[in-house]
Amino acid sequence: MYKYFNNVTKIAKELMVKTVQKGNIVVDATVGNGHDTLLLANLVGGNGKVYGFDIQDSAIENTRLKLVQNHVYERVILIKDSHESMDKYILEKVDFIIFNLGYLPGGNHEINTKAETTIAALEKSLELLKENGLLLVTTYPGHRDGKIEDEYIKKTFSRLDQKKFNILKFEFINQINNPPILYGVEKNN
Repeated sequence: MYKYFNNVTKIAKELMVKTVQKGNIVVDATVGNGHDTLLLANLVGGNGKVYGFDIQDSAIENTRLKLVQNHVYERVILIKDSHESMDKYILEKVDFIIFNLGYLPGGNHEINTKAETTIAALEKSLELLKENGLLLVTTYPGHRDGKIEDEYIKKTFSRLDQKKFNILKFEFINQINNPPILYGVEKNN
């Protein structure tokens, strides 16, 4: 079994573990079922803070329960609103932001992230990110909305000033069925 290059969500988790430190302020822009939110809450420790966004009641509630069961709920601010509104809730610079786009696993596939709101959220994320901060974005081009969203994200990131941002695209080029794509954006100082 392959260890590192078999799944972009696994790569994203490895980057989270290597990047996020105790006391950091971080954002999970799409809490979904709470897996990334829980990992982030553990990584930031008791002095850190996690902001978590989702538009679905079930995502917020499932995440809340997971955090309570793991005794880290007090480190997380869960917000039932679109990630495009993050600047209304976050008034401080953050160290790390993650987006896992698409639809809620196990949820209604008709409810999914959209290019317009995601681009607005990414632009706000780049403003909120501290110098040397990291933004990770996983896209899912295997469905119609996901393909459109990925194309918009690629265009948006391609236009960013290379003196201000370093951007990588992790993409499996030999896998079938349009596998997920991971973008990594580091804000330069």
